[in-house]
Amino acid sequence: MQLPYIKKSDIDTSALFTLSFRLVIGWTYFSALWRRMILADKLDPELAGYVGHKFNHFLPNALGIQWFIEYLLFNPEILWWVMFVFTIVEGVFGLFLMLGLFTRLSSFVVINLALGILLSAGWIGTTCLDEWQIGILGLAGGLSLFWSGGGKVSLDHYFFANRLNKNSFFNWISSGVLALNPNKIRKISVGLAVFVLGLSLFTNQYFHGGVWGDLHNKSVKPKLELSQPNKEKNALSFELFRVEGVDVYGSFLIKIQALDQNNQELSTIKNEEFKSANLLKIDNHYISKIRPESQALVIPLGGKAVIQWPLPKKIIQATDKIRLTDVSGITWELNF
Repeated sequence: MQLPYIKKSDIDTSALFTLSFRLVIGWTYFSALWRRMILADKLDPELAGYVGHKFNHFLPNALGIQWFIEYLLFNPEILWWVMFVFTIVEGVFGLFLMLGLFTRLSSFVVINLALGILLSAGWIGTTCLDEWQIGILGLAGGLSLFWSGGGKVSLDHYFFANRLNKNSFFNWISSGVLALNPNKIRKISVGLAVFVLGLSLFTNQYFHGGVWGDLHNKSVKPKLELSQPNKEKNALSFELFRVEGVDVYGSFLIKIQALDQNNQELSTIKNEEFKSANLLKIDNHYISKIRPESQALVIPLGGKAVIQWPLPKKIIQATDKIRLTDVSGITWELNF
């Protein structure tokens, strides 16, 4: 039953105002499937472009869902299924949004997809806070499209015009007039808008310091965390975790030094020596793997491993700390 205090023409007009929004946001999510399954194969774990590596990049500074990301990284078979289903959901509901089919249901899905992007990857972006902007704008855009629906320029109207405004549940998942009093709609929409603004300010500050204090960008310079130093019988061992820096570009260690208490060098690995299989033993935790290349030890964002450095017993006993040097000149030290 059509409610007398809401005009269908008003709903149709608001949907026209958000049409370009609907088309662009719909393509944003549909294009994820298009890129990963049509233009290239990004769901093959054996290929360098596997989308799971991107997921691994999110781990170090995700907000509130690190436990979930790490669980999937420890279970790569489940991770593949999650990436596959996530891609299908993005593609299907992105296409539905462009076509205006089940518009409100599709916008609700987009809201949740955008929230996932915001919490997992909102800290990544070398120049324009890329992932944070995608997440927060997807969240706000999905909310706007939920209220406007698809209007007359939609498959909702084409297929279900005779049902719209007669079945309130159907209106909630497609388009048409919502069975709410205008005062209630105003209160709910303003409340949700304020909530989204608050979430925007909070995440902008949390990830980037964008509201007050010093701006920071964790995607600019590589940062390594060194922990669990251990002098084993025949080796020095430590845990290495790359937590910051450009996600599409590795950190390149060009030198690892063992130093005594006077900072005198006891042993070193540098440049082309990294390619020797006998110098380091690397036990990787996740799918983005720390690996030796011809001139450096390559550490991808989110890469984490236990490193064993076989050395003579005399050097192991004399070692006070190790120093790692990146090709950029940045160094990190760990005391033993």
